[in-house]
Amino acid sequence: MPLTQLTIPSREADIGGLKVRRLLPWRERRMVGPFVFLDHMGPADFAPAQGIDVPPHPHIGLATLTYLFEGEVVHRDTLGSHQAIAPGDVNWMAAGRGIAHSERSGERAHHRRMNGLQSWVALPKEDEESAPAFWHHAAKEIPNIERPGVALRVVAGEAYGVTSPVSTFSPLFYVEARMAAGARLELPDNYEERGAYVMSGETTIAGSRVQAGTLPVFEPGKIVIEAQTQAHIMLMGGAPLPELRFIWWNFVSSSKDRIEQAKEDWKAGKFGTIPGDEKEFVPLPETVKPGNIL
Repeated sequence: MPLTQLTIPSREADIGGLKVRRLLPWRERRMVGPFVFLDHMGPADFAPAQGIDVPPHPHIGLATLTYLFEGEVVHRDTLGSHQAIAPGDVNWMAAGRGIAHSERSGERAHHRRMNGLQSWVALPKEDEESAPAFWHHAAKEIPNIERPGVALRVVAGEAYGVTSPVSTFSPLFYVEARMAAGARLELPDNYEERGAYVMSGETTIAGSRVQAGTLPVFEPGKIVIEAQTQAHIMLMGGAPLPELRFIWWNFVSSSKDRIEQAKEDWKAGKFGTIPGDEKEFVPLPETVKPGNIL
């Protein structure tokens, strides 16, 4: 039996003036483990005075994970957080019962290049109405693993016997892998659902050639990645949540009624304001088309 269930292609979307490659959600595969959303931001070069500009917008029922390879993004939220994220850092925001945040490019001219990932992790049902929270982890806190021809960073969760300091809500792994030509790497096998987003390079995974910009999702079993050229890959997955998750715009919940309430709360201004970023906000869309997610 083939070990690759399906391969998810990337689709172009726009967030705050930046074209992104969106992998999740996908019509044939909404989640991989608890991961319900994955955007590859860039690589892109901004002209002077340009950059990513996402005004305040709301979330419920999820945690956002922002991880950059190049560039800088400034995060602000309704808790009063004001945090620039640099390459190798991790911003981890748990929306819980409701939070609003903005994301904008940093001010320094040499950060005009952008390349990074933003993912959403659906919260377990018992944590969906928890208090919102925000954590920042500097690059030096994220554990590194060196193997022959492979450099790994355990960004979140547990993998290869190493645990990230990022406090996750359910079992998962999120690992950056940089592979030299000819290197081999086996995916962690202690998770029910696993995927490997190939950002660049020529690879063979589970015996099949994988095109860069795609996310193959695997059956249980031994999955080996072989790099024909230098390759940059994000390994991800975890334990699936037992309940179905509904996704509408920026809201994720096990309850359709809760999403309807979140819509009304955002229109009524009940998510609060962001200190230093009170003048703009993203209005609730009348309809949500594929890709219309912030």
